[in-house]
Amino acid sequence: MKYKANEAKARFIMIGGFLGAGKTTAVAALAQQLTGQGIRVGLITNDQSIGLVDTKMLRSQGFSVEEIAGGCFCCRFNSLLDASAMLTEKTRPDIFLAEPVGSCTDLVATVSYPLRRIYGDHWTISPLSVLVDPNRAARILGLEAGKPFSEKVVYIYKKQLEEADIIVVNKCDSIAPTLRGRLVAALKESYPQATVFCCSAQKGTDLAPWFEKILAEEADPAKAMMALDYDIYAEGEALLGWLNCTVAIRSETAFDANSWLLDLARSLRNSLRGTDTEIAHLKMTFDAGDPSGNLAAVSLVRGDGEPELRESLVDELTGGDLIINLRAEADPEHLRRIVSETLQTIAESPSNYQVNLEHMESFRPGKPEPTHRFSGERVAAKV
Repeated sequence: MKYKANEAKARFIMIGGFLGAGKTTAVAALAQQLTGQGIRVGLITNDQSIGLVDTKMLRSQGFSVEEIAGGCFCCRFNSLLDASAMLTEKTRPDIFLAEPVGSCTDLVATVSYPLRRIYGDHWTISPLSVLVDPNRAARILGLEAGKPFSEKVVYIYKKQLEEADIIVVNKCDSIAPTLRGRLVAALKESYPQATVFCCSAQKGTDLAPWFEKILAEEADPAKAMMALDYDIYAEGEALLGWLNCTVAIRSETAFDANSWLLDLARSLRNSLRGTDTEIAHLKMTFDAGDPSGNLAAVSLVRGDGEPELRESLVDELTGGDLIINLRAEADPEHLRRIVSETLQTIAESPSNYQVNLEHMESFRPGKPEPTHRFSGERVAAKV
């Protein structure tokens, strides 16, 4: 995969997908390949609030990252432009990699098209990629049994697939080949507008065909915009609880932060499962605070799954900073209670941990109100 930068225009690549699909890992994999070729890359992460695990992980790998908080790209379109301007001032990227909020859809009409239509002299827009976790996708498409999301949350999930130019079955090694084949066939049948790829961003396998497509091609400017009921979209997002939390952890004796973080993920999973709460994504990092920027990172993408250690620390330590990002179909106050009780249990354990809560907020996303939305013949701007 070789990419020749365009001196006149930067390329804008957006990698979407539902919560837990592996977007951050995929963004990092593409960024690593490009920087290895001497291509300058700027990354833009996105969340409904501050304190994002994704930003922490990407910065720890040495990438130049800007974070847009307080709403999705479509509702913070001007912030997206500001973030790109800041990255341009710092490193003048040849390619911008943008990771939207995992509960967001309608990205072609509200982000890709306005960027091309209004700022086309500065951007080349790549086709929109939408990643899926194969276990979650198989459940939603009725190929496997398992706890589903409610109908309005599934509406968002399927709309993400409907607008995709490319559907990427990520973590393809996590399911049996027979199920993978059935899933690919179902995606092609249900969403014939999209090219379907299978890969593992975590292991770096079979990424080249997908990367080559998004680096070589441009989004179709004549593509019809999908119909979307913004009331159902808003109601679906409002069913999701969001929790971001930052905690300082200290101990009198050194401990293995990797195992500690995995145990914490299992404890939160078990507490949520005991209340019949389905996890969309639980992400956590533990940062030792040393100059190397190394950290431990854990990801859990469903209530009946096992947490995965995505990044690890080599040495035992006596403290560090914990970030928790929890997304689930649940009342946000319920998430706050579960997390608070779990942290209290840690503080009261015989291991004598000191737990200092620095920041916690839980909420439901507000109704999406795009800054711009292409409606077939024009770009409608929000007044």
